[in-house]
This record gives sequence, C-alpha cells and structure tokens, in this order.
Amino acid sequence: MSMVSIFKQAHRIYSIFIILLFSLLFYPFYYLAAQNPGTYGLLNQMRKLNSRLCSFFIGAIFRFTFEEPLSDHQPYIYCSNHTSNLDIMILCTLARGRFHFMGKDELLKNPVLKIFFKTIDIPVNRESKISAFRAFKRAGENLEQGMSLIIFPEGKIDDGHYPPKLMPFKNGPFRLAIEKKIPIVAVSLTNIWKRMWDDGAKYGSTPGICIIYVHKPVLTTNLTINDSDELKDRIFELINSKLVDK
Repeated sequence: MSMVSIFKQAHRIYSIFIILLFSLLFYPFYYLAAQNPGTYGLLNQMRKLNSRLCSFFIGAIFRFTFEEPLSDHQPYIYCSNHTSNLDIMILCTLARGRFHFMGKDELLKNPVLKIFFKTIDIPVNRESKISAFRAFKRAGENLEQGMSLIIFPEGKIDDGHYPPKLMPFKNGPFRLAIEKKIPIVAVSLTNIWKRMWDDGAKYGSTPGICIIYVHKPVLTTNLTINDSDELKDRIFELINSKLVDK
C-alpha cells in the first residue's frame, strides 16, 4: 500500500471518529428537540452546526456558488446528485429555513441519522409503492406547511461506477414539485467524490475543497403533471452540467 493510500485510510478513520464524537456530544440536544415538532427548527439548526463543526475538523471546506440567492422564507425541493456520505452535511449547511430529508429506510439503522429519520425526516422503501406513496404524501403535507424537502433523486449512491456517473432519476420529487407548485433547486456536488467516495471504505478520504454549484430555482407554477418527465430531464441536465468526472 502506497503512502498516499495509507494517508487516505487514516483520514477516513479520523473522519469517522470526528463524526461519531460530535454526534455523541449533540445527541442529548437532538433527543430533546426531537420530542416535539414545535422544536424541529431547533433540531435543524443543531444539525447545521454539527455539520459545520465536522466539516471544519475533517478539513472539508464547502465552497458554494449560487446562480441566484435563495430565500429563507420560500420552501424548495432541493435535488442533488449523491456520491458521498459528506453530501448530507453539505445539504444541511446549504438548506434555508425549515427543511427535512427523504432517504432510504435503511437509514433508520444508522446510529448517527436514525434519530432524524424517526422524527423530522422521511424514510422510504423505494421498492414498495405503498411506502413511496405514504412518504411523498407526508412530504407534500410538510411542503404545504413551509418545510423544504431535500432529496437525492438517484435514490442511492451508485457503487458500480468510479469515477461516479449521474444515474437516472426517480419520478416522485418532480411530480410532487408540480402538484404543490414548489420551485426545484438543482444542486451539483461537483467533486465531492474526490474527497470521499461513498463511505470512503474503498479509497479512503482526503481533506480539501468541496465545490458545490447551486443552480437558479426552477419554477413549476405553470407546469402540469404531463410536464413531469420534461422537468426531470431538465434537472438532470442542470446537475450533470457541472459535475467533474476525472
């Protein structure tokens, strides 16, 4: 094993330690804030702070480029590519106002994330139409109450391609955006896989700059359900246009 590989694996172990350490320190506050939907805003503020602290100590510098400033008072559906465990920290840092994630139901078993997916966030079994229906129904109700949704429309991190390729999107978030007349914010996590691909187990991780490109919100006010495939393709192309593949 080369010295570079040793360093990357050592950095991954250090990163896991930092993430677990801060999760443990924040857990009592998470637990208290998660008991009442009225304090979910505080729960989000704490995980924003946790994300910033973890990124600082592991040396992941988040550099955002915005095509247009985002509003703190407008709910959005944030759609992003997904190549790294760092992605959740990045989206926590990015999201404005009140927000929640939708993610695979396996996250209910994750020691760090399960407290969120048992409360504010929405787990979904993408192989079950009933589970997907219930998840998007709940997400729609949250959007109506002014809570933004963060979703990775690929559905999962694809472990079959390295460097990663953007995989086909699921339909759900685009139909939901049209039904609820919510703008979509396409987010290109351009080079995050270079810092840590997936969980870092195979190639380790490195400190460095994480470049995030936030596209101008795409309005859905004048769209109908018949436009959902076109909207999905448009968001796919926006995200893909800024990705780094080598």
